Amino acid sequence: MKKTLVAYFSATGTTAAAAKKLAAAAGADMYEIKPAVPYTKEDLNWMNKSSRSSVEMNDKSSRPALADTSAAVSAYDTILLGFPIWWYIAPTIINTFLESYDFAGKKIVLFATSGGSGFGKAVESLKGSCPGATVVEGKLLNRVPDAAELKKWVESL
Repeated sequence: MKKTLVAYFSATGTTAAAAKKLAAAAGADMYEIKPAVPYTKEDLNWMNKSSRSSVEMNDKSSRPALADTSAAVSAYDTILLGFPIWWYIAPTIINTFLESYDFAGKKIVLFATSGGSGFGKAVESLKGSCPGATVVEGKLLNRVPDAAELKKWVESL
């Protein structure tokens, strides 16, 4: 039987809520991707070009530090990887997470929350950070489906 992990980064709690419902529907374990330095409201002000999130997203080599690297990813076949969409891609902390582990041979299915955009270039921007893994676009969970619908989606993967 395939083992599934729901790993997620949530800056404001929206993606965390979606991840919890998804993990429950999938019968999956959870792992929260936490930055070493938590984001403040000011850090997330995308209208301020000097805000932390704006600076990180404008620098493709930016790799915000993780609070820990204790995810037991080797124990899982499938990783459901969630994040908020920032500038039509995943926040660069997702690249940090992927580059901190060996995902070779694993399937990584993306899920995201967004204020209005789709996945954009999220898949392309993450593939180079996890060589040997299969990265696929999954679902936007802005409106989190009910448990039955989530379970059906996970079973289709």
